[in-house]
Amino acid sequence: MYQTIVIGAGIAGAVAARALAEAGGGKVLVLERRGHIGGNCYDRPDEYGILVHEYGPHIFHTNDEGVFKYLSRFTEWYLYPQGHQVVAKVDGGLIPIPFNLNTLHLVYGEEKGSVLEKKLIDAYGEGSRVGILELKKSEDADIRQIAEFVYENVFLRYTMKQWGQTPEEISPEVTGRVPVLISRDNRYFQDRYQGVPRDGFTPMFEKLLAHEDIEVQLGVEAKERVTLTEGGILLDGEAFRGNVIFTGALDELFDCRFGRLPYRSLRFDFEHLDKNDFQGHSVVNYTVSEDFTRITEFQYLTGQTGCSGTTIVREYPFAYSGTAGEIPYYAILDEENKMLYEKYRGLTDGLPNFHLLGRLAEYKYYNMDVMVRGALTLAERIMEEKR
Repeated sequence: MYQTIVIGAGIAGAVAARALAEAGGGKVLVLERRGHIGGNCYDRPDEYGILVHEYGPHIFHTNDEGVFKYLSRFTEWYLYPQGHQVVAKVDGGLIPIPFNLNTLHLVYGEEKGSVLEKKLIDAYGEGSRVGILELKKSEDADIRQIAEFVYENVFLRYTMKQWGQTPEEISPEVTGRVPVLISRDNRYFQDRYQGVPRDGFTPMFEKLLAHEDIEVQLGVEAKERVTLTEGGILLDGEAFRGNVIFTGALDELFDCRFGRLPYRSLRFDFEHLDKNDFQGHSVVNYTVSEDFTRITEFQYLTGQTGCSGTTIVREYPFAYSGTAGEIPYYAILDEENKMLYEKYRGLTDGLPNFHLLGRLAEYKYYNMDVMVRGALTLAERIMEEKR
């Protein structure tokens, strides 16, 4: 009955399912363990009518014109006219992050800031992005002073809260995503397109999955339906010879037989306030103080107007343990964990037409646009193999 089984209805699974259905790949069965589609992008109106992101703020940003046009078939957009901007709470004030030349002048004042700006431009070039750990190695004492300020006030304590590690322990793949910008660009991302679906992510996913050859089953634990054996794959106990696209946690698929892959998880504390504004920004990071890492105010994130009051959410990171209700968000990418992942990936080598796709299945960090491109590429490859 089905030519493809997709496990997971997040961005990876939904795009892959739609691409295969449209390409004439036959019936696609999507199995989702949660009671809703959309994965961690799922959003919904709260009891006050304010659209909130259930699993923390998700912002679409890309320079990939093809990906933007593809998703635009299923949604209109609320694009940020000034780009997505984030500020950090430091010493009672708010400064733009990533740390840039505007931040530099706010911290050091115009006179000293101008001297330091010239030094940074001369050393690294205007418009460049420099990793904080690289700045700390500079031979110039003033540049090292800047690096020390950023390290202590923007990076160190925030990183320790977020990852439960010191920055030196974290993979360069992570630390490289926290640069100093030698420019006056206050945008958190430098991509051309930045925003969220105008009506929300969930309606976009509903349209993605609304195809006559796609069947979505919610609240289904895939392992109860799909069995992996040395001889192949079974669906409900019968041999299945189609393609399986798996987007879930790979260690949990194999009952963590080699040990659990480490992730960071998050707890979200939502609060509604009977006021028109709480912080004046969509996202404020708490890089020095507080146990939480950031507060999101949804009216600024989604562009909603006319709501009564405002809803915010605080984020508290912690180590994922696999306890019911916990969600693995961020893979901890050190060499030991990568080797452990490869042991699990090796268990899939002998499975015919079994594909790993997404952050959890590949144990990597992917932005949304990269995941969309990856899903489209996989669907194209599957269709080519059918021909």
